[in-house]
Amino acid sequence: MPAVHDRNDDALTSSAGSQRRGLPSALQSAPRKKPTIQDPLVHHGQHFGWVVHVFCNVQTLIVNGLAAMAEGEDLESMTALEHKELLVFKQLVRMVPGIDARLMSGSEEDIQKGSNGARADDTKGMKAAIIDWITPKGQSLNPHIPRNVKSGRGFNHECTGALLCPASLDWSNSKIKSKLINGQIQVASNQWPVFLYANYAYDPEDPWNGLLRSGLLVSAFKHIFTSPSSASIAYVVTQARFALNSAQVFSHTDLITDSKCFYNSILALLEDPGERDKVEQLMALPSKNSALARIRQKREEYQARALRASAATSIVED
Repeated sequence: MPAVHDRNDDALTSSAGSQRRGLPSALQSAPRKKPTIQDPLVHHGQHFGWVVHVFCNVQTLIVNGLAAMAEGEDLESMTALEHKELLVFKQLVRMVPGIDARLMSGSEEDIQKGSNGARADDTKGMKAAIIDWITPKGQSLNPHIPRNVKSGRGFNHECTGALLCPASLDWSNSKIKSKLINGQIQVASNQWPVFLYANYAYDPEDPWNGLLRSGLLVSAFKHIFTSPSSASIAYVVTQARFALNSAQVFSHTDLITDSKCFYNSILALLEDPGERDKVEQLMALPSKNSALARIRQKREEYQARALRASAATSIVED
């Protein structure tokens, strides 16, 4: 009777041979990676970049903030920028418990790492997702835009070009479109694109009409956040603008998209005391189908029923 050949014998023989030669067997599971414990400061850094300031050199912020506090916070002698830096520094201190004890050990690097990492993740994720948001249902973009390629975006594509066109210009004007495409018209960072406005329509008589309420921005915000703040709105708008552009690298030194100046221009509006009423209206405007809107509706219905029941009881008792 012929010997039965077992392939497991070959595997064992091969494994034994590899072990004799001091080599690991390729047929065995790779060793598990040791779990890594992330410093909580990295997480705080992510949150700081999202809701306080995305273009921030944390080390410089901490040095300047500590110096200002050591000098007694003389606000009268501070420039507007120095005062703004101090406010951002205080927000960081409030956000990170026990940061005073950690600053002496170079912990600002972990905060910066968290902020930069969150921004990179959001940039990568939105680059693909935004193609879904701008593609009409049941249709496709012509020409096609790959989800992970930036080169065909910006003013090079009809769809992204129309969204990025400054609100004060008319993309349907062939001369303006041509000048935007070939660079004859250089768009400044404070020339806001039309995609910031509801229904992509700008009202020159009322610049606040529909501002920061477009469907595209709502999708972008839901992609990253659950509740709004001035900094988080400015962050989302900046990320969406970059995703529509053809620029490859999200950087504060990029003079083409000039994302840092664009972000600061949005933030300046949202933090302007003179615009407080408009900003509060913007922050308090939940989607009709959002969980918050439904909760508010149910609460109002419950309160109305309670008032009616109380009124009925009073009538009976009388």
